[in-house]
Amino acid sequence: MNILVTGGVGFIGTNLIKRLLEDGHTVVSLDNYSTGKRENELKKLYVNICKYFDVDISEVTEYAYFCMKKPDVIFHLAALPRIQPSFETPTESFKTNVLGTMNILEWARKNGNIPVIYAGSSSTHGGVYSNPYTHTKWQGEELCKMYNKIYDLPVTICRFYNVYGPYQLVEGEYCTVLGIFERQYKSKKPLTITWDGEQKRDFTHVQDIVDGLILTSESKSWGLTIELGRGVNYSINELADMFGKDYPREYIDKRPGEMRSTLCDIDHHLGYHPFRDIKDYIKSYILRK
Repeated sequence: MNILVTGGVGFIGTNLIKRLLEDGHTVVSLDNYSTGKRENELKKLYVNICKYFDVDISEVTEYAYFCMKKPDVIFHLAALPRIQPSFETPTESFKTNVLGTMNILEWARKNGNIPVIYAGSSSTHGGVYSNPYTHTKWQGEELCKMYNKIYDLPVTICRFYNVYGPYQLVEGEYCTVLGIFERQYKSKKPLTITWDGEQKRDFTHVQDIVDGLILTSESKSWGLTIELGRGVNYSINELADMFGKDYPREYIDKRPGEMRSTLCDIDHHLGYHPFRDIKDYIKSYILRK
């Protein structure tokens, strides 16, 4: 198949493209490289190779036509991520996450109702007005539903739960708690835990997310909202314990806009059965260090 991936040099996009190339698909990536990394471009030759284009989806969309004239499906992963940075950059979050999504949906509609799989966020369960990031991702979901209902555009929303794994960020304001812990552990610094550490998260391996995205595209069951998580959650204190119960830790103030708990209620009807556990991932990480 011919597949267009937005956010193709980001964490999840890189893992998805790697899988698509291994499966023999032709892939094009659109990314403005604001949070994704140029070194994530996959240079290894598979059956096909991915073509990478530096494109800001919030500003230019018709250029996508010249990158891949008629994709069979679009995986729309591009977004300005993370809750905390969004408090300082609500305008940028809206521009990328809402206007950018509108542009992709409109381009898909104008070019033959190309199916779109949208990367939603589990943070919507914590209240769509709790922070700018969550609000803009929810607005993206509402746009998807509108285009599906009014224009019959084949769209499915896949909500992700606290994704981790290869290619995740370990530096900068956009990295997740596990990326922060990995960096601190590698530097032999205390693990910083916000609040009391009893907030729980459903940590989902990126390969399980990729499996879910592939199953969604293969099922062609459009108009759905699918929850992609592990179905098991751990507290941040328990996550820190996985690096060693006696490893130093430091507690810092609670951060605004975050949920007390996330836990995916998995719908297995597409054949989605996540099985990778964060305990095994961290154990492997420690052994490598």
